[in-house]
Amino acid sequence: MSDAPTESLTAQFEALHAERVATWPADRLAKNVGQRQWLVGAFDPATVVQVGDVLAPFELEDADGGLLTLDALVADGPLLLIFFRFAGCPACNIALPYYDRQIGSALDAAGVRLVAVSPHLPEQGMGDIRARHGLRFPVAADRDNALGRRLGITFARGDVPAQQEAGWIGELTGTGTLELPQPAVILIDRDRVVRFADVSPDWLVRTEAPAILAAVRHLTPVAAREAKAA
Repeated sequence: MSDAPTESLTAQFEALHAERVATWPADRLAKNVGQRQWLVGAFDPATVVQVGDVLAPFELEDADGGLLTLDALVADGPLLLIFFRFAGCPACNIALPYYDRQIGSALDAAGVRLVAVSPHLPEQGMGDIRARHGLRFPVAADRDNALGRRLGITFARGDVPAQQEAGWIGELTGTGTLELPQPAVILIDRDRVVRFADVSPDWLVRTEAPAILAAVRHLTPVAAREAKAA
């Protein structure tokens, strides 16, 4: 398994931010940057999911409404969860296709299942992001941020608008709030133990492919020996 990426996720986010600097009104840009800075300042890494945690059973709902349980997801091998904000999030529309291109084939070869997770509901168009990019992995809804809250990765910044426009965050998630997950990558073994966890409070800073592939490379020899002994 190679950990040499052909592209940088960080560079793509830097280009996105540079475009915003060049084209956005100053007040809108300042609000965006201020929110990200606030989240970074408020972040306490000790309060989020940790390597070694054993996850209790959970259920997710795929884009077609079917249930995905933790036990079923790890039945045949490790599981990689990638949390994203919502289907229309510009940074998420950069990150998920990047992960598909950079790690999808390697995960398949290693027997690691990948699922992208968001509180965005299927009935509110959560699956659009998968169709838009032809993603090869499932996209699943975490209703009411239940799993995200348990992992300590959700946040809510700002006030709920008095006049909600169609398609605002609270409508997409069904929570009526601005609560969203921070970008996170979590690798779970067949015993439901977290083997890698990277949570970013800044939605324009996310886990690069080499770090994920290194974690998978470290884990999968163990998984292979366990499967052989079973």
